Amino acid sequence: MVIVSITPEIYLEGLNTYAGGLGVLEGDKFYGAGDLGLDYIVFSLMYRRGYVDLEFRGEEPITKPQRNPREGYERLRPDDQFSVHLRGEEVIVQPWIYRYRSARAVLFEAVCPMWARSLTDQVYIEESNEHQFLRYSLLAKATYYYIKNCIGLENISVVDLEEAHTSLILFIGEFNDKFRLVIHTPGPWGHPGFPGDYIAREFGVFIGDYVSLTEVALEKLGSAIVVSEKQKDILSRVFPKYNNKFKAITNGIYLKRWMHPDLYRAYIENKMERELLVNTRAKAKKELEEFLNKYKELEIGDRPVIAWVRRLSRYKRPYLIAKFIEEHPELDVVYVLGGKPHPRDKDGLDYARWFRRLHLRLNNVVYVHEYSVEAAQYILRGSDLLLYTPFSGWEACGTSYMKSLVNGVPILSSRDGGVIEIVEDNVNSWLFGEDIRDFINIYTDERAGEIDERDYSEFSYRLLEIINSYGSDKYWDIAYNAYTTIPGRVDIKNVLKKYYID
Repeated sequence: MVIVSITPEIYLEGLNTYAGGLGVLEGDKFYGAGDLGLDYIVFSLMYRRGYVDLEFRGEEPITKPQRNPREGYERLRPDDQFSVHLRGEEVIVQPWIYRYRSARAVLFEAVCPMWARSLTDQVYIEESNEHQFLRYSLLAKATYYYIKNCIGLENISVVDLEEAHTSLILFIGEFNDKFRLVIHTPGPWGHPGFPGDYIAREFGVFIGDYVSLTEVALEKLGSAIVVSEKQKDILSRVFPKYNNKFKAITNGIYLKRWMHPDLYRAYIENKMERELLVNTRAKAKKELEEFLNKYKELEIGDRPVIAWVRRLSRYKRPYLIAKFIEEHPELDVVYVLGGKPHPRDKDGLDYARWFRRLHLRLNNVVYVHEYSVEAAQYILRGSDLLLYTPFSGWEACGTSYMKSLVNGVPILSSRDGGVIEIVEDNVNSWLFGEDIRDFINIYTDERAGEIDERDYSEFSYRLLEIINSYGSDKYWDIAYNAYTTIPGRVDIKNVLKKYYID
């Protein structure tokens, strides 16, 4: 039987059809499914102009569309075109097939008319609420057509809807008993809503003046997966009517991609020795230094490398490390900052300016503004400490810290997402801040500022402690504990078994 996943974005090697964490996670699941021999098909859109590239004029960020590399297109094979109806017009759809072992990705491109081509232009870059609605209506209708005509409804065992954006397919009907909703964020961007008139026009049903897709999906479906135990607790409070439908399966990573090859080989062969970790970390640090020299000439030497690399948005709190750097100019460390903002996120653009200003003015700060999977591999393998700082309650799970830990690179993290399931404070990493289970609106709730102040005080204190202990036996004990205890717990293959086999 065929396993189906429908996702707004996905990372596939050689293509820029993703924007961030969800896309990378879905890519890791795709490659893991191929290794397991699962009959796995993932549906998404073929974004011709990727997400965004970031450039600077001085300190001013300039965002522009990405290019999909030629070698990525060479991995794709065209399938037969077909048509769906949107806005009362016929839209020609070109499916592109990407294969890895037993897994297939089917990426839909809108060919014509011209207005429809913009629906498969850039990831998460929409001109209006209606434009967003039409984009995911296209994904829903194209997926349904392909399943019905190219796979067969009777051959499907389960369909996972990655985020509520993909749940418009539920309005088409016929096999709703096979669906599960997978919720990847408690944040408002993960729970879109649209005017009921839009849904009536495209799917022939009117269910109200305003429709929350998450609530519709939770009402229609028998179960929903959330991606960490803490998120289950939080979403049960956000959507109390459906708390009996939530099941937690914590995210994982594709170890073959994220672990340094030397460490991965030792893990597979059960030869995880402390000396190997120390030597490999030194090797990875030299590789990181070479990579960073594309952005700024520097020699790391014996200095600790501290990394903050994530999407630039308020809830991830990039301002914690920026403030720390400004307050401690005397520290002999190297800071690696990385991440892109959404081009319409004012806060994110301000953080990019702040990071860029630090990069230009301080010799020991490097801002990797072209942050990508390839950049993340260098940084997460070659740093000495990863900072993971989301506002408690806002990060559903996260995976960047997993990628760091499996390389024996400890983290300093707030108590959020999946971290609290795998990190033991002062044993395999360090924690700070409060474990908040209420969903606090960081934009309107006065408590958010008070929490930030308390969190920053503890964050700063603990970071100074870690810097002072760098290179000691205690530091290497924690690094080795991370390397030896984490990989098996975050292996995406084990996650997929919970999804589809157990």
